[in-house]
Amino acid sequence: MPKNKGKGGKNRRRGKNENEQKRELQFKEEGQEYAQVLRMLGNGRLEASCFDGEKRLCHISGRLRKKEWINNGDIILIQLRDYQNDKADVILRYNVDEARNLKTYGELPETARINETDAFDDVEDIPFEFVAEDDIDIDTL
Repeated sequence: MPKNKGKGGKNRRRGKNENEQKRELQFKEEGQEYAQVLRMLGNGRLEASCFDGEKRLCHISGRLRKKEWINNGDIILIQLRDYQNDKADVILRYNVDEARNLKTYGELPETARINETDAFDDVEDIPFEFVAEDDIDIDTL
């Protein structure tokens, strides 16, 4: 059998920490909207709640698909479609620092939750009553 004489494969050539560079903060333009990811649907799709009050089905573009991972609760920038109001395309994912900067500049509403996975679930505590074993009559059950 031949011996491997190389120094690794595809992952070695790819490099490390390519996306750790500082980038300029990109604001929304006409036809774009800020949104927060509600849930991932698979196959490059996700459901997002836009800050204009709409829920939209979004498609992750090919340049983001395997290079930048999108999770629940992330703040994203989407491109609205002219012919379909309930669908959009993901252009950019903001990291936590960029999302905080957008909030301080007034681009995101004050109610936006940053860096939380349960972005829109307002579940309150459910009260339970515990009954002592002496109070239960087994025959009545």
